[in-house]
Amino acid sequence: MRIALDPYMIRDVPLLELPAAVAELGYEWIELSPREDFIPFFRHPRVDDATVRKFRKALDTSGVGISSVLPLFRWSGPDEDARQAAVRYWKRAIQICADLGVDSMISEFNGRPEEPDRSEAQFWNSMDELLPLFEREGIKLALEPHPDDFIENGYDAVNLIRGINHPNVTFLYCAPHTFHIGNDAPGIIEYAGDLLTHVHLADAFDHTASSGNRYILNPPGTTARIHQHLDMGEGEVDFDELFRALRAGGFDGTLTACVFAWEERARDSSVLMRRKIDDHLAASATAR
Repeated sequence: MRIALDPYMIRDVPLLELPAAVAELGYEWIELSPREDFIPFFRHPRVDDATVRKFRKALDTSGVGISSVLPLFRWSGPDEDARQAAVRYWKRAIQICADLGVDSMISEFNGRPEEPDRSEAQFWNSMDELLPLFEREGIKLALEPHPDDFIENGYDAVNLIRGINHPNVTFLYCAPHTFHIGNDAPGIIEYAGDLLTHVHLADAFDHTASSGNRYILNPPGTTARIHQHLDMGEGEVDFDELFRALRAGGFDGTLTACVFAWEERARDSSVLMRRKIDDHLAASATAR
């Protein structure tokens, strides 16, 4: 099992210094999410081949590996020009991963929830172009349903991934999205079975609970989705049942500390998350 850190909260650390910084926080793996000097949100990668080689050397020197790279592109949006641009960005991102020796990428379904049929059609168009590249480079792609994607429910996401029917495409469960994707971590984890290869760990409040007023959005009736990526224990995700479900299913993939809320105490948060992950793994093993 790999325990990784999403270093978004320390994205101001220069890329070539990032491996050493992550090692100091107690992690041996990085899940590299969007950053301006590497692969930014929704735009073409910024890193060149020379920097990729230097970054790989910095990783080796620090004894830290890249568990996965997480690009976010508009590859399922209804706009065809934007989709074609996203596919171009994906192709470069896949090449970067191959050059780094990374065997895993992560992304979201993207698209628009108000246009699910058109978005799914665009998703399939993109997959038709990209799957041969993932296969050629030996890179797996883990997909997660995300709030405001064309597919948000966890069970529906697993079904779609099964429909892709390709050994390189797997499922990611994101704990801080629990209350948007079905509020059934054990059920979705069990349903995904061997398709589950990655889990994002952070906490969130249950906006569906009680009167529905955990937090209030204006104007009334807005379709905006809101959630948090808090330290485990600060919200209402039941991590005891989540880890029991992972243990019951024999999960042996990647667990990623994915907190974004506390940039002012990023170091303390990252260290705390590593300890909490270890504690939950130990507790779930004892409870067998």
